[in-house]
Amino acid sequence: MLKPRSMSRRRFVLSGAAAAGALIVGWGVMPPRQRLKAGAALPLKNGEIALNGWIAIAPDNTVGVVVPRAEMGQGVHTALPMLVAEELDVPLASVRIMQAPNDKIYANLAVMRENLPFHPDDEGSIKAVAQHMLAKVARELGIVLTGGSSSVKDAWLPMREAGATARALLVAVAAREWKVPPEQVRTEGGYLVHDITKRRASYGSFALMASVASPGEVKLKEPHAFRLIGTPARRRDTPAKSNGSAQFGIDARPEGMIYAAVRMAPMIGGTIAGINPSPILDMPGVLSVIDFTNALTGQTGAGGGVAIVARTFWQAKQAAAALPVRWEAGEHALLSNERIYREFEEALDGDEGHVYHETGDVEEAKRGALAVSAEYRAPFLAHATMEPMNCTAQVKDGKVRLWVGTQVPSIAIDMAARIGGVSKDDVELHEYLLGGGFGRRLEADIVAQAVAVARQCQGQPVQVIWTREDDMTHDVYRPAATARFTAALDTAGNILYWHNRSASGSLTQQFMKRNLGLPAAGPDKAAAEGEYDMPYEIPHQRIEHVIVDSVVPLGNWRSVGHSHNAFFKESFIDEMAHAARRDPVDFRRGMLLRHPRHLAVLNAAVGKAGVPGKGRAHGVALHQSFGSIVAQVAEVSVEGKEIRVHKVICAIDCGTSVNSNIISQQVESSVVFGLSAALSGEITFKDGKVEQSNFGDYPVLRMPQAPYVETVIVLSTEPPEGVGEPAVPPIAPAVANAVFKLTGQRLRSLPLKIA
Repeated sequence: MLKPRSMSRRRFVLSGAAAAGALIVGWGVMPPRQRLKAGAALPLKNGEIALNGWIAIAPDNTVGVVVPRAEMGQGVHTALPMLVAEELDVPLASVRIMQAPNDKIYANLAVMRENLPFHPDDEGSIKAVAQHMLAKVARELGIVLTGGSSSVKDAWLPMREAGATARALLVAVAAREWKVPPEQVRTEGGYLVHDITKRRASYGSFALMASVASPGEVKLKEPHAFRLIGTPARRRDTPAKSNGSAQFGIDARPEGMIYAAVRMAPMIGGTIAGINPSPILDMPGVLSVIDFTNALTGQTGAGGGVAIVARTFWQAKQAAAALPVRWEAGEHALLSNERIYREFEEALDGDEGHVYHETGDVEEAKRGALAVSAEYRAPFLAHATMEPMNCTAQVKDGKVRLWVGTQVPSIAIDMAARIGGVSKDDVELHEYLLGGGFGRRLEADIVAQAVAVARQCQGQPVQVIWTREDDMTHDVYRPAATARFTAALDTAGNILYWHNRSASGSLTQQFMKRNLGLPAAGPDKAAAEGEYDMPYEIPHQRIEHVIVDSVVPLGNWRSVGHSHNAFFKESFIDEMAHAARRDPVDFRRGMLLRHPRHLAVLNAAVGKAGVPGKGRAHGVALHQSFGSIVAQVAEVSVEGKEIRVHKVICAIDCGTSVNSNIISQQVESSVVFGLSAALSGEITFKDGKVEQSNFGDYPVLRMPQAPYVETVIVLSTEPPEGVGEPAVPPIAPAVANAVFKLTGQRLRSLPLKIA
């Protein structure tokens, strides 16, 4: 059922070197392809003129900007247009969002480039070459993806370059028409200005000529010249979400649309043993019963399923509940949490795993040292997005049309083409806002179901909607994991060696196979991230991970492996501080002598937190993920067995701040999201089935439970890093460390429960 899979470090390194060596000759040494001009036409309106693959200008001086990342509450419909508006010198209010065509220039290079297991301190040539190569691969594959807290990071150069190039084109044309030197033409607020002759013209009046001109020299603004970047510009999506006019995937209403509810095997890998549709065919509005099992054949954990199509969703849902279905449990009928964790234990006892990071000589350092050991656990977690999973599809006249909110439009198109039996060019995608993503909408399973159902609906568009129970019991879950730590102190009370072994399934291997058709092999950065890449200066370290094949479908969950590995690592750091009889903050400071940015973030959080209130304690955690450094101080009290978090101070160094308002919002969102998981999040299996089904037994934080969150942005001149996820990982260990101060109980399993 669950088998350890190992790959020696030497084999991994050699195979990677061989692949890199083959590619570096010729194609590999060339820079990635350009990201300025698209092959596909932009979706132009109202006489707009495209100046490149990102920008179009209308006669009324409004500016269309392509935003190739999904808006799921993280603010990209504000932050990314800010990059263009800054370089183009236009007001943010004049920008119109355009849906990205299906073109490779919009591929997310950053998320792919950083999916290699290098330590953040490693700045060598091997890392540089490997990241260069992976960026080229990402550009060639053309995977358009929103995830990995990478939207601003990936867009930082190409969208600014698009704005600067468009501005240079307009300046060149104005200078030519006015017969003045280009350096005398300046731009402001969407206008071209020549101060000497008092001439002034809108961008829209020169857009057509600029579209066929040469830009001359293109220069990006220096940071000191920024007027928009770095400001707390208001969110552009807030008004529509406040007045109800915002359109999410579930709001799609193509003409003639019908609805489908689903019944899926209640157990992992279950199949349909028999269906009797007769009792429901005469129910009001019911049109048909469609078996879509084959749409997901070969995907981990996928079982049988049927859709009930009706005039309204309520009719479809009622009929689905009444449909007599017999299920065959299959080979995973005995799957349980106990069995899964036992497999982890056996893997850690007997498999060497993959070593992700090693310094010094841990085995030599162990000789004669008095060790401190601990074992930690984290459970499976569901995404529980507020908007239920849904997709509307139509298969008609050799084409497939989709109306859906997705984090992976390119993968959704590929899936629709495969299931619909058409070419990718014959798939028309209409993208909508996402009512929560968190990694769940990186999957295309709902697209596969919708297209499979639509193929049998005689050309009518059909909207497939999952209930909350469908979603909770058929998610792609955050992996469960077990981690073991052994460490010792030297005579000065500092950590002498640090040995960390962990075991879990591989979400990356499953994702690559499920969505890209790539083989599941090799180590998985996501499984060990947050453990091997810590900044602490410990002379002897070895961090290794064992992949245990999982029949449970695994997926990307907000902050991915960092979400649980930060809990493991930061909790054990506190254990070592306690063993050394030292203050946990000072203990950390002593291991950050060569990491001034981390030290500054830690000091900023602790300094802002002050002294805890009466009957409360502060817990501290420091963690780097997605390029950003975060320190959190949680102020906690305990009454009986109830853990209450009153206040969280979060300091973050995320490089250059594009929009401080969005950063604060994302930190607050991350704390609440992470705290929900820390205090109550848990998916358990029994007899092959998920035991939780709705918010009654999978609770999320309620408003009266939410702490006050204060964000401290540590100023930086580095390029922007991730913001959507880095504040999730530290909250669980910060709370657990505070609980230890209050109760003396070291909580080593999530969710946090006081005995």
